[in-house]
Parts: sequence; structure tokens; C-alpha cells
Amino acid sequence: MPSPSESKHCQAPNCSELAKLQCPTCLKLGMEGSFFCSQDCFQKSWTIHKKIHKAAIEGQSHDPFEKSFRYTGPLRAVYPLSSRRKVPSHIPRPDYAETGIPVSEHKSRANPIKVLNEKEIEAMRVVCKIAREVLNIGAAAIRPGITTDEIDRIVHEATVERNAYPSPLNYYHFPKSCCTSVNEVICHGIPDQYVLKEGDIINLDISCYYNGFHGDVNETYLVGEVDAQAKKLVQTARECLQMAIAFVKPGAKYRDIGKVIQPHAASNGFSVVRTICGHGINQLFHCAPNVPHYANNKAIGVLRPGHVFTIEPMVNEGTWKDKLWPDNWTAVTADGKRSAQFEHTLLVTETGVEILT
Repeated sequence: MPSPSESKHCQAPNCSELAKLQCPTCLKLGMEGSFFCSQDCFQKSWTIHKKIHKAAIEGQSHDPFEKSFRYTGPLRAVYPLSSRRKVPSHIPRPDYAETGIPVSEHKSRANPIKVLNEKEIEAMRVVCKIAREVLNIGAAAIRPGITTDEIDRIVHEATVERNAYPSPLNYYHFPKSCCTSVNEVICHGIPDQYVLKEGDIINLDISCYYNGFHGDVNETYLVGEVDAQAKKLVQTARECLQMAIAFVKPGAKYRDIGKVIQPHAASNGFSVVRTICGHGINQLFHCAPNVPHYANNKAIGVLRPGHVFTIEPMVNEGTWKDKLWPDNWTAVTADGKRSAQFEHTLLVTETGVEILT
């Protein structure tokens, strides 16, 4: 019986000679076939043939940035990303859902901080309740062995089951329905094929759009048993948010919120991210005010009843500085050390604050 190679014919165009040579890249990738009768035929076919390699690589788990990017820590992107998840046509969606561009936000950039009326406040209560429900469902799935993409699927399905739209989906072309930020990722981690392992920490950031309004909430979770430093980091980030919320009341200045957060983080040996901040939220996903989480910032504005905004301090083990992955979304610590974050959407009331999420 002839060997397999002896019964193969050359795959080069316009050649049908018997072939014994195999493409070494195909062999490395575990691909069958790809026989050629000579080096000459192989070289003539290379322009077309190499596309097979690209398709095979993109279909396997791989790191698309491996050769072009210097990571700051041990975490790596694990592609391919799953296809964009569908939202049923009956669910209302924000203006960027198809184009990726939030035109309404662009038009509002010079607007003052919005004061919501009672009807708008009630709509915010409803959507923020949905966001909290979805976060709890997503969090319940966190465990060693699950991929962040699977968490995204669970979050997406829980969102649309409530007739809501997942606000991150296609916002400035973000490809997923939530953010999953693992270990050294500060925020905006894209759910992919990464498998959570014992000792990881993960922030799950949920935003929902319902009846014309957005709600936004996130928390950081421990994956299985983690080390004492990770527990301290996560607890400190939680305390930073709690202390900042206690500061919220009419007449307080937005720039002073960071004066509450940064000293507490520093007293525990941690730093606070400066390049990403909290934000106003209502019919727009992101709008005035900006809410920095570090001291001595230049944020403008005074808290008034009817203001709705997020506080979401990002607390790092090491430096406060960040670096962006080539996906233009994933923000990581510049030194590769871990980061933790907690977020609530808040309403300023006549006497203080209401936590909407």
C-alpha cells in the first residue's frame, strides 16, 4: 500500500504532478494536506497558500499582539473573539448601536451638568436596578475554569432577557457586552478566551440601557483562593468607594471627592489611577461631570440635587500609571501589578445621596 504522500498531487496551480513535499508551516499547525512536487511550485504558490495559515491561526487560540507589543504583566490576550452577540430587534438601543459613534454625546460636550427631574430619576432607578441584577448574575458565574467570553455570554443573555441593551456593545466599536478586567487590567478588558484560574481577581463592569437611560455598576471578585495582598487590595478599593459615597451631598465640590479616596488608598500602600475617572450618566452613557479619584485635581462643578454620576476608583498595587493594549481598550498597570475597582451610580438628593445600583 503506498504511503499517503505518494498518492498526493501537487497543490500548485496548473500542476498535477505527484507530490512528496509538505509545507512545514502546515505541519507545525497540524494541518493535513498541503503537498507540493517541488520547491519551485511551493514558492510560486506561496502568496495564495499563506492565507491558509492565517485562517488556521485565527481559528485557534492565539495572542494577536505577541510579536508587536511588550506586555507589562503576565496576562495575555487570548483570541479569537467570539462573534458579536445579537440583540433582539424589539429592544430599543442607543444611537451608537449600529454606527459605533455616540453622536448625542458629541453634541452635549459643552452642556452643563444635567439636573434630572422626578420622571427621569425614576427611569434611572429602573435601569440601575436592571444593571445590578445583571451584575449579580454575571458574578455568580465567576469561578476557576470559566472563560471571560462565557461570562460575557451570560451577561448578554441576562440583559436582553430584561429587554435592555448592553451599553458597552459597539460603544466606540467595543466588541462585547461587558468589561472583564483581570489582575493587572485596570478597566475595559475585552472578554475573550482567557480561562480564569485560582488566585485571579476580576472586575466585572456592567452597563445597561433601558427606556432611554443608562445604568452603570462594577465590582471586583476573588477567583477561588487568593493571596492576602489581593484581598487587601480589593478591600481597600471597596472602602475607597464607600468613603467617597459618604462624602456626597449638595454643595460639595466634585474635585474634592479625590481628596477622600487617595489618602485612604495611600495609607494602605496603594495608588489611585489618574487617567480614567467617574462620569455623569443619564440618557447619555458618559457626560458631565468628570469625577477624578485622586487629590488636587481640577474637576469643575458643585454637587446639586438631581445630579446623577458614577464614582469608580481604580486602586493599584504599584504605580498609578497605565498603558493601553493594541486593542485600544484594555488599560493595564504600567508595572504589571494588580488593580481593583468598585463602582456605583449615584443620585444627589436634597439631604445627601441615593445609591441607584
